[in-house]
Amino acid sequence: MEQHKDKIRSFISRFVVRASLNDDDDIFALGFVNSLFAMQLVMFVEQEFDFAVEDEDLEIDSFKSVNAIADLIERKTAAAAKSERPVLAQL
Repeated sequence: MEQHKDKIRSFISRFVVRASLNDDDDIFALGFVNSLFAMQLVMFVEQEFDFAVEDEDLEIDSFKSVNAIADLIERKTAAAAKSERPVLAQL
């Protein structure tokens, strides 16, 4: 998960100029996110981590911090891996 956080931090730092941003800092509450950046963030997650962000994932709580985004990525990639497991034929 730390590798995911590094990628997320790197993306956010391209748009947010701040000496330090903690992984739990709410980037919406701090005023770093406008509607354009929110869409860029969603597109970054989809492209970088190769999954579709579904309507039910489009909540501020899923994108409000580095940790929240990393948790979303973990949930989505775990669900995708689980659904890709081969089903054993019944005997």
